[in-house]
Amino acid sequence: MLKYPHLFEPIRLGNTVFKNRLFGAPISGRIFENLSWSNENDIAFFEQKAIGGAASVCLGDCVVDSKLGKSREPTLSFDDPACERVMNQLAGAIRRHGAVASVELQHTGIYAHLSRERGEVIYGPSEGVDSEGNVYYEMPEDVIEYIIEAFAAAAARAKRCGFGMVTLHGGHGWLLSQFMSSKVNKRKDRWGGSVENRMRFPIAVCQAVRRAVGPGFPIEIRISGSEVTPLGYDLDEGIAIAKMLDGHVDLIHVSAGHHERPEVFTVTHPSLFMEDSANIIYAAEIKKHVKTPVASVGAHCDPELMEEIIASGKADVIQMARAIMADSDLPRKARAGEDVRPCLRCLACFSHIITNYQTYCAVNPLIGRELEYRFAQPPAENKTVLIAGGGVGGLQAAVTAARNGHKVILCEKSDKLGGVLRCEDHVPFKKKIKEYLDYQVRMVEKAGVEVRLNTEVTPEYAEEIKPDVIIAALGARPVCLPISGADLPHVFTAEGMYGAPDQAGERVVVLGGGLVGQELAVYLAGMGRDVTIVEMQPALNSGGNVLHQMALDVEIQRLGIKTSLSTKALAIDEKGVSAERDGETVFFPANTVVCAVGQVPLSEEAYALSSCAPEFYVVGDCTEPKNIMQATSMADAAARNIGRFSS
Repeated sequence: MLKYPHLFEPIRLGNTVFKNRLFGAPISGRIFENLSWSNENDIAFFEQKAIGGAASVCLGDCVVDSKLGKSREPTLSFDDPACERVMNQLAGAIRRHGAVASVELQHTGIYAHLSRERGEVIYGPSEGVDSEGNVYYEMPEDVIEYIIEAFAAAAARAKRCGFGMVTLHGGHGWLLSQFMSSKVNKRKDRWGGSVENRMRFPIAVCQAVRRAVGPGFPIEIRISGSEVTPLGYDLDEGIAIAKMLDGHVDLIHVSAGHHERPEVFTVTHPSLFMEDSANIIYAAEIKKHVKTPVASVGAHCDPELMEEIIASGKADVIQMARAIMADSDLPRKARAGEDVRPCLRCLACFSHIITNYQTYCAVNPLIGRELEYRFAQPPAENKTVLIAGGGVGGLQAAVTAARNGHKVILCEKSDKLGGVLRCEDHVPFKKKIKEYLDYQVRMVEKAGVEVRLNTEVTPEYAEEIKPDVIIAALGARPVCLPISGADLPHVFTAEGMYGAPDQAGERVVVLGGGLVGQELAVYLAGMGRDVTIVEMQPALNSGGNVLHQMALDVEIQRLGIKTSLSTKALAIDEKGVSAERDGETVFFPANTVVCAVGQVPLSEEAYALSSCAPEFYVVGDCTEPKNIMQATSMADAAARNIGRFSS
């Protein structure tokens, strides 16, 4: 008997039966040959979700009007006939695994930044000026009709290419939602004013798409149930929008927030400061008012909770994006009642899309490397592998090496696997990291790894074992500030403060505005402490995760955390911290001071082991400070290389 019977009950949308209620939400294609079309790596990225058991897989960010509707370069041009060959390949790769291939069709309207850069006139429902001072104009009726037909033509192309559903993007502030919104659409003609008039354009798009794809072909529309900002519409208006769409589509996909509003970006893409399934409230409320099936998206990752959502009637379909990157086999594993690798909700995947047009995952080294993993060769011979360090890198190396057939001995000098991150086990917004570490420990046990706790790997110890391979994953130690007072009893490292939060005084100064310092500041401020972050650089440091930084910015403002940038700490005494800012000495009163100014790799200790085995690898923080994503991918790559060449 299935553990989650409601999740795996088929659902019929139009004339198509979907094998379960777990859909792959729209994700942007980001691996392009010419910044407009997918290539074989992109195809493999989407196919992996179908292999993992999703009932539908959606290719996101497909532009119906490249002339007037492009926000940025790497978005798929679905109005270019030349895309059809590769789109046929992508749709076919998804279909052959029993999933329905879907394509998200969109137009960005007033946010068509790339089109503006190319010299085009930018239109919205009404004229106005965006937050960057760019002027946009009221869309003439002939342009409205042109865009309606552009949606229809793109939908026809999708069907012709073998996609089994189209998703109309009517949420997150894009063009369709601009017309829907009473805050944006100020027109005085038949396309604006009343909700009926504001919905005339999106409904006309739905009708034109229906004519293009024919009866029975599933049409989904994504909307924001609420834009969750005073500058956007609320849930009552979201309900009115959904009621107008009722019967015009086969699935109403309810998201939340506004893509172009930084203050709610991490509501649309729930951050680690939000609960699992955080946005279900919008879908559940809308479902009370419509007959059309409703999908929910937003931080869905726990099969138990997703089962309850479907069973209780809050939604008919669960849409997932990050969760089926963290574990592409989530649907298959949930069906079999197996352990699912948790999503950290760290937004590293999305940040990588923005910074390098590639999608990676902090906890799943497969993502972004699907073809490489699909055709990986088995080990040439089995070897004995000694892994020094049981943190993030060591755990991943152990799991990968053991699954590849090697005998693995994992040594950890403390009494618990998980490394330095275990000091955060009790932090509410870090619970996903604890879940992930616990999951990895279970996978180590399942893979048959020999674990030796309270065991430090020294050259002498390694000589006793005589392994074929050593993987050093020793980590790093905190940097000690070379200033007077750094050794006072009320001065802590970040790890020490996490380990003894009750010792924090009422007023805390955190030295260091990187992610470690910011997250600790949020934790302490949430406990009621008065916290100030002192940072030498002119800005807080995101560590490359620009979207997690947006989430932290929201929390820092919400909790009233003070920041002092371009400020150098000079000395610490019993009353606080003396520092220099703009050439002047300033003083920050504090009962507690936390040094969170970086890590020193344990590289000397790591390389002391290099002559103790024929094969030697160094991974994670003991080469240079790394994040979870980098440590995981390095460890996995090292373990996969073992045995490829005969010794």
